Amino acid sequence: MRSPRSRPGRNPRRHHDRTDRCSRLHLDRQAPQAGSSGVRGGFVLLGAVLVGSALLSLMIGQVMLTPAELWSGLWTGSGPGALTLRVLRGPNIVAAIGTGAVFGASGAAFQILLRNPLAAPDVMGFTSGAGLAVVAGVAFGVALPMPLLSAAGGLTAALVVAVLSLRRDSAQSTITLILVGLGIGFFTSAASGFLLTRLPPQEAAEAQRWLTGSLAARNWTHAVQVLVLGAILAVALGLQVRALALLELGDDLATGLGLKVQRARRRIAATAVLLAASGVAVAGPVPFVALMAGPLGARLTGASEPAARIAAASLAGAVITVLADLAARAAVPGLQLPVGVMTGLFGAPYLLWLLAREMETGDL
Repeated sequence: MRSPRSRPGRNPRRHHDRTDRCSRLHLDRQAPQAGSSGVRGGFVLLGAVLVGSALLSLMIGQVMLTPAELWSGLWTGSGPGALTLRVLRGPNIVAAIGTGAVFGASGAAFQILLRNPLAAPDVMGFTSGAGLAVVAGVAFGVALPMPLLSAAGGLTAALVVAVLSLRRDSAQSTITLILVGLGIGFFTSAASGFLLTRLPPQEAAEAQRWLTGSLAARNWTHAVQVLVLGAILAVALGLQVRALALLELGDDLATGLGLKVQRARRRIAATAVLLAASGVAVAGPVPFVALMAGPLGARLTGASEPAARIAAASLAGAVITVLADLAARAAVPGLQLPVGVMTGLFGAPYLLWLLAREMETGDL
């Protein structure tokens, strides 16, 4: 949405009062949140749940570990559980934490930016676009690292959604963006399915599992990759938190406070897409984590400022992914299901409830 231009006959005093009011509102939002001790307590609780979930996940699997074996394996590197922790479950859990955190941060950034709980990279087709690029790279033998392919696919999907959502007045409706994104997501998923037919049967089966969202056979390279890329992009997003806070006030008020709205929107959206793509490169397009993490993190911590909400969403996304991976490993004895199956079982009903609520309130 373009900033309003000055019109002849406009009352300058009225404009000054409005700008002054905007400034006071912005300063009020920068003050410490009410009940900050409660917010800190919520973060401590969410962090404790994450640590507990990770420890429980390290103990449960085809080879069950006792607390004593877990302790021995973690701190001494010896004992019957050391190899299991070091080679199998350790990198798997760290990768789950990293991918969940980047999905959560990306989803929260989009939900704050577009002021809609349905706005998430998995709903709007960006993660599916990232997945399509990776599958296309494998199918056509493109020798590029998966993070680059994933980033290119996610950014391309985001650009297509943005262009197709433009109206004649050059404005964009959030609902239009979401609906167009849903369509792009269906298209990219279908295109990925078609490309699977070009692969040998074994590679096609592995790619299909990855497209569902899987953390199976992840190693320390994958874990370090998502942690490093996630940390870099989290810093980049953190540098844009002030712009995100201004955009929450509305485009007109943000423009009045000196923000270049369209440029800020593009930068924040690109950073959020790259965050999601870094998770896709490791675990595939895991569904619904980005959608659920933001509201869950805000509810559990009471966070209201953009920086706190994104941090809470990162923690919540990590918890969701670790628990989903644990459930996928324990649901069927002797078989590890794709983590996306578990997130889909909980995420799909949440999406339906969210759609019903949005229609009931007239926001959809």
